[in-house]
Amino acid sequence: MTGSLLDAALFALSVTLPSILLLVLGWYLRRSGQVDARFCDQASKIVFNYSMPALLFFSIYANKSDVADQLNIILAGIVSSLVLFIGAEIVARWKVKDVRDQGVFVQGVFRANLMIMGLAFVSSAYGAPGVAVAAVYGGVITLVFNILAVLTLSRASSKDGKFYPMAMLRQIVTNPLIISIVLALIARALHVPVSPLLAETGRYLSVLALPLALICAGATLDIRSLFKVSDVSLWSSLGRLFVAPIVAIVTGLAFGLEGMSMGVFFLMSATPVAAASYVMAKAMGANDVAAANIVGITTIGAMPVAAVGIASLRLLGWM
Repeated sequence: MTGSLLDAALFALSVTLPSILLLVLGWYLRRSGQVDARFCDQASKIVFNYSMPALLFFSIYANKSDVADQLNIILAGIVSSLVLFIGAEIVARWKVKDVRDQGVFVQGVFRANLMIMGLAFVSSAYGAPGVAVAAVYGGVITLVFNILAVLTLSRASSKDGKFYPMAMLRQIVTNPLIISIVLALIARALHVPVSPLLAETGRYLSVLALPLALICAGATLDIRSLFKVSDVSLWSSLGRLFVAPIVAIVTGLAFGLEGMSMGVFFLMSATPVAAASYVMAKAMGANDVAAANIVGITTIGAMPVAAVGIASLRLLGWM
């Protein structure tokens, strides 16, 4: 038992520590005056409009697994995401007063870091066969995440904080992340060739996405607010770290997932909130400081949570 926990802890540390260090670097650069709010604003726009779409497109396009083969795990992921989204929306409307905070709270609970942390977890646990399953699952569920994120964050864009269907539809169809995922799925289905030159350019942009997003999130971190028990970022992070993995396990069991499928499903769910959540919150006028804090808390907190979850599920024979 001790060995399993130690191995799981070291594995989780190897995946999460680089992201933690990038957050710390961003925090240091801002506090030392080497970057400012204007830099974070401009860099976040580059990530949102170019780097993150490139990362999502080529991650999905490069994977050749069939979506139909992973239908059960995808359906479990959609149900799990909707349960978390609806539950977080109810809590936000009840407990979170500021409109700019509501969408950030909700997004922090349901939006996992599938295509970076999730794939890294799965790769370490199952290798190439697991990644083949996880990449297809991640592509479809990331599309769901982005649509739900636009729905909940759009309140911050409206003057009175209400939902406007046509405005939300416009934000969904013009969202660069959603566009890139849809184009990747279409290109994969139709076997559209991508030139090596374009693929290499996309690779350069993709490599830029996560480091720059995390540095900007770290630069925006408000360390003092992390210790406020009533702060929206803390409660959202607790939902991401503890409620989301439990919902995933229950949903996975309900859908009959077992072995590698259950392992992939849990590992993709037991991840910190996606760095894109900060980028999208900033782009849509929501509370980007709270969003950055959620990225920071969950990136650090995911390490012990994932370690305990991995060891527990292995001992129970569920993954």
